[in-house]
Amino acid sequence: QVQLVESGGGLVQPGGSLTLSCAAPESIFRFNPMGWSRQRPGKQREFVATITSDGAAHYAHSLMDRFIISRDNAKNLLLLQMNNLKPEDTAVYYCNAPKEGYWGQGTKVTISS
Repeated sequence: QVQLVESGGGLVQPGGSLTLSCAAPESIFRFNPMGWSRQRPGKQREFVATITSDGAAHYAHSLMDRFIISRDNAKNLLLLQMNNLKPEDTAVYYCNAPKEGYWGQGTKVTISS
């Protein structure tokens, strides 16, 4: 069974930064686009960002000034750097391989003072 494993979530004060990681099997990660989505409390899951295998990134318009997606192809690791975090960024963040249809279990991020 394919496993995408997120880590790095936690409690952060407003204005802070956090970097999420997602470890994926090489067979899935190496040649596929990877992405992040999130589900805020009481809302549907929403797109955050994707990155192609050669590093081209695409973002939700409202997040592109604060979030940075990247990938380490040598380590099969997907990253999401989140800056200037706001309470409305509180969510469970999910890693996914959109072409393959795989999702991680999510990591919870809470922005609160």
